[in-house]
Amino acid sequence: MQKLYELVLSWGREHKDQLQQVLWITNRALVAELEGSPPQKYTIMSNKCDLSKEEKVWVICHLLYQAPPGEFCSVFEDLRILVQDDDLMRQEAAQVCAHHNKNNFTLVRIKGTNVLVTRYNDLGGNRFFDPKNKFSFKFDHLSGISNKFQLHRVAWDETELWRTALNSALKAYVNSHFPSGDCSVFRKTLKNRQIFVVCIAGHQYKQLGFWNCLWKGEWTFSQVPVITQVTGAIHMQVHYFKDANLHMTVCKTVEETLHVIDPAQLAIDFVKLIKTEDNKFHIAMLENFQALTDEIWRKILRRQLPVTRTVINWNKLLTNQSMKANISSCEVPLSVLKCTV
Repeated sequence: MQKLYELVLSWGREHKDQLQQVLWITNRALVAELEGSPPQKYTIMSNKCDLSKEEKVWVICHLLYQAPPGEFCSVFEDLRILVQDDDLMRQEAAQVCAHHNKNNFTLVRIKGTNVLVTRYNDLGGNRFFDPKNKFSFKFDHLSGISNKFQLHRVAWDETELWRTALNSALKAYVNSHFPSGDCSVFRKTLKNRQIFVVCIAGHQYKQLGFWNCLWKGEWTFSQVPVITQVTGAIHMQVHYFKDANLHMTVCKTVEETLHVIDPAQLAIDFVKLIKTEDNKFHIAMLENFQALTDEIWRKILRRQLPVTRTVINWNKLLTNQSMKANISSCEVPLSVLKCTV
């Protein structure tokens, strides 16, 4: 899948007129993957292969769904150049972009305050609300522009007092550990029960540094007396794309119980729980990286070669004049000339 994605981006920039053939190949490969069929080899021909509108939409949407956090606009622009149909791209990409933003807890800056865009504060029609400042706004997912602000009325009852206490304690924790992140606590009603949904997001988008990452937490529990069941999920996704194209996605689920006595006590205990689980997750990640010894990295990320830990003098090896003539037209990167095996 990733090879096909890279093929569309790199090859298509130089051969826009053959986009139809690439889309057809990608479409067939995606279908084969979903059906569990063995991969097939395709040859890109100079003749164009017409695709129906439905097939184009299917391929475009599936490529957009794979966009890493913080890179949706870049993927969209690349595909827009290739497809050469702005109306079709905007029509189909709008829904995918909305899913991308809500799924990744996209942070929106509105009049000096941060608001997370999630499915929990979605009012429909691309309108979202801020539970803390009690206002709603219209959000254009493709352009990232927010407008049409309105007051959002929320009943100031006992549940809102509990939500406010949770949000204040959680905000202090997030500010200390996620410099570029934020959080929100939402209240929902399910079968006459009050449910709290906690969303935490920490984004680091470094396009110029060739890496992007997302850390998000999603926690849910009921406002019930004495003891409540807490379920949560921690999700981390990293994309590094300088001299390589590495994707890493790690998820962890948590189930715990908390005592429910009063808002202040619940807020303190809940933040302690999140801090403990975040630290466990962080430590486990560091231990896993340290466990990747040189032998494991050699087997996974490079071809099998004898390890001598000596520098190869390539210039000395290239003494044969015929060999020099054969490779004279090839550029040997500096990193290859100095590599160690």
